[in-house]
Amino acid sequence: MEGKNANLEAAIDQLLNVEKQMRFAGDVVGTKKAVSDILQLCFEAKDWKSLNEQIVNLSKKRGQLKQAVTAMVQQAMQYIDEAPDLETRIELIKTLNSVSAGKIYVEIERARLIRRLAKIKEEQGLIAEAADLMQEVAVETFGAMAKTEKIAFILEQVRLCLDRQDYVRAQILSRKISPRVFEVDTSKEKKKPKEGDNVVEEPPADIPSLLELKRIYYELMIRYYFHNNDYLEICRCYKAIYEIPSIREDPSQWIPVLRKICWYLILAPHDPMQSSLLNCTLEDKNLSEIPKFKLLLKQLVTMEVIQWTSLWNLYKDEFENEKNMLGGSLGDKAAEDLRMRIIEHNILVVSKYYSRITLKRLAELLCLTIQEAEKHLSEMVVSKALVAKIDRPMGIVCFQVAKDSNEILNSWASNLEKLLDLVEKSCHQIHKETMVHKAALKV
Repeated sequence: MEGKNANLEAAIDQLLNVEKQMRFAGDVVGTKKAVSDILQLCFEAKDWKSLNEQIVNLSKKRGQLKQAVTAMVQQAMQYIDEAPDLETRIELIKTLNSVSAGKIYVEIERARLIRRLAKIKEEQGLIAEAADLMQEVAVETFGAMAKTEKIAFILEQVRLCLDRQDYVRAQILSRKISPRVFEVDTSKEKKKPKEGDNVVEEPPADIPSLLELKRIYYELMIRYYFHNNDYLEICRCYKAIYEIPSIREDPSQWIPVLRKICWYLILAPHDPMQSSLLNCTLEDKNLSEIPKFKLLLKQLVTMEVIQWTSLWNLYKDEFENEKNMLGGSLGDKAAEDLRMRIIEHNILVVSKYYSRITLKRLAELLCLTIQEAEKHLSEMVVSKALVAKIDRPMGIVCFQVAKDSNEILNSWASNLEKLLDLVEKSCHQIHKETMVHKAALKV
């Protein structure tokens, strides 16, 4: 064993002399070959300690060529999977990390190394450490890294932040990816780089396609919005997943997604965006494949009061069945929020048909107590979803908007103008008829 070590050291010393000569001569090819041979010798001898030492040693040589360092890091990265145990693998990754730190020409290799180290940490259950490691790297500034690899790296950062429940940082990181980046037409031919442009490296084979990354991005955003119970944004995320061609072609995939779109549309508070999405979803031909949900959306669009008990009895099984489908259950608060949305819909319907109504009658229509009806009505007024005034002593709700003096005067002026136009037209018609009769008498 000692003889083998002596032979290895002698061979390394010989190659180090060659490397020194080539380095001082500025011979890139020769230096790269000498460095490669030194690493290969250590690897074949399975001397991992010497390998780590030689990597650090060669990187610190005076006037070391950038190309030689890049080649050395890339070659050593291939040996990571060949390491005999996890400890040796981690040690080699850490050595390569320290060598590549601060060197812009091996920034992509460093990012890949940190990702591998973070994966090992995650497998060990150290999610916080893995997340901190990943956040050290700002891949969005790497010009030579492929777009798909950048997106995949940032998505990994977001996922680890969500796993450690750091929702603020997850949102900050997710904003580094613009949703428009997934809209690019991948069928177009790649333009050849012009002289002086940065050469973009090809992404590794394990990096997903752009459309697959789009799905991962929106699934992670669903996890983030689910934490805040932001139903409308969750619905928009599912809508984006639904638009992916591979999803649209497979009914077993798009039906669960379309079901989720319908549920979250209903759970979302009433506003112009929700109303627009609701009408847009109703126009979808695929909705006829799930008639129950089509009927449910039509009920919300129709200006009629919905009976909560009958609706819940009809859709309770469908609601509870969501936990067995894509995306899991709709959340603990979902059933309560669904009832709230139906009450809000009913109040809006009542406000369309009545200008004034007693609280007692309103409570009867909503199937609530007077106190509950007043509470829900007040909440809608506060959120500016509705304009109403309650006369509590009289027990009357007024849905009319109070007009100021200018509006009243303008309406009067408009009415007078219309009246005068009508009088003028009538006079003209009378005069015309008179002239016609006079002409008939003369004949």
